[in-house]
Amino acid sequence: MSSITEMQVRGADGQPVDLSAYAGRVLLIVNTASKCGFTPQYKGLEELHRKFADRGFEVLGFPCNQFGAQEPGDAAEIAEFCTVNYDVTFPMFAKIDVNGSAASPLFERLKKDAPGLMGTRTIKWNFTKFLVGRDGKTIRRYGPQTTPGMIESDIAAIL
Repeated sequence: MSSITEMQVRGADGQPVDLSAYAGRVLLIVNTASKCGFTPQYKGLEELHRKFADRGFEVLGFPCNQFGAQEPGDAAEIAEFCTVNYDVTFPMFAKIDVNGSAASPLFERLKKDAPGLMGTRTIKWNFTKFLVGRDGKTIRRYGPQTTPGMIESDIAAIL
């Protein structure tokens, strides 16, 4: 498998979603949580999504409860939280694991393609972000402390 867009994930409704629907787009894939100190990043992610969507950019959110149990809700609760508090319009998917034996194959691939500091593959916390090019190949990984605004110039450069 040579491209992220050849993979399949589960939508928020639990149904399979082929990432081929995003082929040819620049993606920012993020593991999210509603009760995290980084949760306000939803605002910046939505701003990026709206600013660059017409140029072929998409944010994809993947809720994860592995870090401090900061995403305890079900899909409906997560969707309501994101809509009411941050007016999120970018796609949110089913809750996943990003580390361990039950880790999502998508995140396993992202971690392999763009390791963290000193080559580590483990995701350390919520709001780790992966920038994926139009060709479906991972370009770069950003830690939780890197805000969406700090990534804007990288996105603009590849669009």
